[in-house]
Amino acid sequence: MTLQAQLAAGIAALGLALPADAEAKLLAYLALLDKWNRVYNLTAVRDTERMVSHHLLDSLAAVPFFPGGRVLDVGSGGGLPGIPLAIARPDLQVTLIDSIAKKTAFLLQAKTELGLDNLSVVTNRVEDYRPETGFDLITSRAFSDLKEFVALTRHLLKPTGRWLAMKGLYPHEELALLPIGVKVSADHLLVVPGLDATRHLIVLEPVE
Repeated sequence: MTLQAQLAAGIAALGLALPADAEAKLLAYLALLDKWNRVYNLTAVRDTERMVSHHLLDSLAAVPFFPGGRVLDVGSGGGLPGIPLAIARPDLQVTLIDSIAKKTAFLLQAKTELGLDNLSVVTNRVEDYRPETGFDLITSRAFSDLKEFVALTRHLLKPTGRWLAMKGLYPHEELALLPIGVKVSADHLLVVPGLDATRHLIVLEPVE
């Protein structure tokens, strides 16, 4: 099966209706990620077929749970889930932040080559980032444990905002250590085509 067929089948299995040019942009992003990965070590996944399931489809599985607004992808690395999210949902304003300049250089290149006007890239430590406006949604995929994720980004979340943390197995221990003033508002079990692993999207919200 070609990468194009694998991606199309996965998107169909997820039941997603994407913009007309989304699949082409996702494949162009994959090619760029594969090319840069040989030099910059952006991801441990080397095989492009596995990148389709482990990166693209894994990120896209969370798309239905992003209601809209301004999104911050923390510790974005190679652009996951932020770039697939920005491609799939042009209505979202997605900001990618990473403290490592070689990674944000790749992200800026991807933004330019893919023509993603709804994407911004920031080189900074998230705890030092002070934008003028907060975010409606803050997400991460393997950035840190939930307690640290919330602590480092709390100043960036709007009062009505949500954290959406992509996790593997249900993180019982991490959730038990959440700080006071944060609660779990939803847990979505993500079924990712071609990925034989448990995935959860944990939605957290601040409480007074």
